[in-house]
Amino acid sequence: MRSILKEKNLNSKKILLRLDLNVPLENGKIIDTTRIDKILPTLNFLLKQKTKIIIISHVGRPKGKKVKELSLKPVGEDLRIKLNVRVKLIKENIYNIKNKDFFKKFNEEILILENIRFYPEEERNDNKFAKHLASLGDIYVNDAFSCSHRAHASIHKIPKYLPSFSGLQLDLEVSALNKITTEITKPITCIIGGSKISTKINIIKNLIPKLDNIIIVGGMANNFIEYFGNNIGKSIKEKNCFQIIEEIISISKKKGCKIIYPDDVLVSKDINGSSTNKELSQILDDDMILDIGPKTINKITDIIDNSKTILWNGPAGYFENPNFAYGSIKIAKRIIKNNKSNTIFSVVGGGDTVALLNKLKVMGNFNFVSTAGGAFLEFLEGKKLPGINALN
Repeated sequence: MRSILKEKNLNSKKILLRLDLNVPLENGKIIDTTRIDKILPTLNFLLKQKTKIIIISHVGRPKGKKVKELSLKPVGEDLRIKLNVRVKLIKENIYNIKNKDFFKKFNEEILILENIRFYPEEERNDNKFAKHLASLGDIYVNDAFSCSHRAHASIHKIPKYLPSFSGLQLDLEVSALNKITTEITKPITCIIGGSKISTKINIIKNLIPKLDNIIIVGGMANNFIEYFGNNIGKSIKEKNCFQIIEEIISISKKKGCKIIYPDDVLVSKDINGSSTNKELSQILDDDMILDIGPKTINKITDIIDNSKTILWNGPAGYFENPNFAYGSIKIAKRIIKNNKSNTIFSVVGGGDTVALLNKLKVMGNFNFVSTAGGAFLEFLEGKKLPGINALN
C-alpha cells in the first residue's frame, strides 16, 4: 500500500479521491462533522500540491436511486467554509461526463460528484462503472477506511485502472489498528453494542479466540436476553439468531472468553419516553429495552478496571434520548479515568460511538478513535478488506 504522501509528481494532476463523508443529516443540516474534519489534512495536502480534486463519496443508503434528502450539497458547503476554497457539487449524471477535461468547465479547486450510491452500479461493484469513473482522473486515492470493507466499484474496482494510493487518514487508521493487533496487552475486553446485530454477531465468533471478555450491549444484547429465556417485549432484535448464539457460547467456553450481557435494563413504552429500571424477569410485552441498568453498569466498570486493553464499538443504549444515555456515559467515563492513569490502552470505533463521544466532548481522551464501524471490527478480526487489498 503506497501513501499519497510519498508521491512526488502531483502538480496539476486530477485526483479521484474516495472519502467517507457519510455524515448524519437532519433537515439538510449536518449534525456531526467528525468524518469531514478527519479528512481535512488529506485535502489540504492535495491542495498544497496544486492538484485538482474530484471527491467521490456517499451519504446514507439510497439503494441506487436519487434521494433528494441524501444529497452531498451540505457536505460541499461545509468543506467550502473549512478549506476556504471553491467547491462545486456536480449534479450531472456521471455517464454524461465524458472525459477528465471537465475541469475546464469550472473554476473550482474541488469538484464533488453527487452521492455515488445514487447509482446501483456502485454497490454492484460494476466494472464498466468503475472504468468510467477512473477515466475522470489521473490518480486514485482511497481515504475512506470506514468503507474499505465494502467491495463497491469506487472502493474496489477503480484501482484496476489508475495508479492508486492511500490517503493520510487511511494511513493513520491502518497504522493504529496494526499496532493493536501486534502489540496488544491482555486482559483484552471488547464492548460491542449498537443495533447492527447480524453483522456483528458473526464477527464476535471470530474475535473470541483473541479476547478475554466480550460485553454485549445495545440492541444485540436483546437476542442474548431472549435466548436465556427472558421476555424482551417490543425491543429491537435480530431474527433467527438462536443457533449463532449457541455457537458463540460454545466457542467462548472452549477458548476461555467470557460473554457478558445485561443483568438489568432500563425500559420504556417508546423511545422518547422516560426510563424504568427492571430486572430481566420483570420485562412486560409492551416494554422496550433502551439501556443497561445500574447492576450491569457496575459489572462492566469492574471489568474495565481489570482490563489492559479496551475495544469499544457501539453504544450501550439509545443515547439520543438522554434518559437512555447513562450506560454509555458511565462506560466512556470509566475508560477515560483508566486511560488518564495509563492503566489501559483504549480504542473506540463506529459512527454512533463517535457521535456519543462528540456529544460528551471527550474525543481526545482515548488512545485512538476510528469513525469506522464494520471495517474497524473486520480489520481487528483479521479479515482482508477489499479496499485495502485493491491498493496493494
